[in-house]
Amino acid sequence: MARTALLAGSTGLIGGQLLALLLDDNRYTNVVAISRKPLTAHPKLVNLVCELRDLPYHREQLKADDAFCCLGTTIKKAKSKEAFRAVDLDAPFLLAKISKEQGAQKFLLVSALGANKNSGIFYNKVKGEVEGAIQNVGFHSYYIFRPSLLLGPRQEERTGEDAAKFFYKVFGFLVPKKYRAIESIKVARAMLAFAQAEHKGNFIYESDELQSC
Repeated sequence: MARTALLAGSTGLIGGQLLALLLDDNRYTNVVAISRKPLTAHPKLVNLVCELRDLPYHREQLKADDAFCCLGTTIKKAKSKEAFRAVDLDAPFLLAKISKEQGAQKFLLVSALGANKNSGIFYNKVKGEVEGAIQNVGFHSYYIFRPSLLLGPRQEERTGEDAAKFFYKVFGFLVPKKYRAIESIKVARAMLAFAQAEHKGNFIYESDELQSC
């Protein structure tokens, strides 16, 4: 049966790769991708160009069977904790609520290794908070993916991450599997694969479980 996918974060590392997979998947006839700037045209692509805070004004365009959220930023890029929370907590929660109201049955969220609402680390705390907030929305199936350090072709430079990537390439075999860096395409593939599952409930997949995708 023909399905529609909804994707937020389509210009990010995982989101960009997931968008290509969705557009190439015959199980989806339409892919609604949210972005701040226009995306490259495709026969199956419905590109909603808007700010994330304006999603309530586009409810009718957010109808889908499966909603994928790959939103995420850094404190350095966001420039403040409030701006970080707006992208990593407020926007995903808003997307979840609206997509559920519009009929979505599945929600698939990219979170992060170490996500915990009780963490003393701000990044991990916010990731844990958004996981819990969306859990209460009431989707038929809710999948959380917690990758470790992501490897892949980022558009922007991240000096700290680049140093970490070098370390993993040289000494990665010494690191426990759960904490090893992971190729972003593996996370994208896992999201697409689990979107086709018929599971009911809430599911969390740690980074080591995604390494084989």
